[in-house]
Amino acid sequence: MSTESTDTMNDSVSDDWAQALEEQASAEQADSAPAFDSNAAPLTTPPSGGAGAAGAPVQDIQMVLDIPVQLSVELGRTRVPIKYILQLAQGSIVELDALAGEPMDVLINGYLIAQGEVVVVNDKFGIRLTDIVTPSERMRRVSRT
Repeated sequence: MSTESTDTMNDSVSDDWAQALEEQASAEQADSAPAFDSNAAPLTTPPSGGAGAAGAPVQDIQMVLDIPVQLSVELGRTRVPIKYILQLAQGSIVELDALAGEPMDVLINGYLIAQGEVVVVNDKFGIRLTDIVTPSERMRRVSRT
């Protein structure tokens, strides 16, 4: 497969996701919860005459923006003995603790940050965030572990 056709396919997939996100935004016009926007302009340091304290927080956040993190979506969990795992074969069914239709957990480096529902666009899975854990709740959960 040529690089040109791969680029065309990537553009097509990106366009499909952009269209799905636009449809969602128009359907939720009055939604007051702030959402992450990957197309938003990056934070920049405000102009100042010197290296004052006002610019320090923006510079601090700039240092961590490119750090990669592991984002995962959890469908459910279960506890099984090793004996059961050794008996698994193709077609086996593993029952999870989550109910059908329940929101899925979105984890960053193993910490719950949101919940959402599965969406499918052109045979690709995605997740639409329906509830974001507040920063104070995240801190409370982290301090418990």
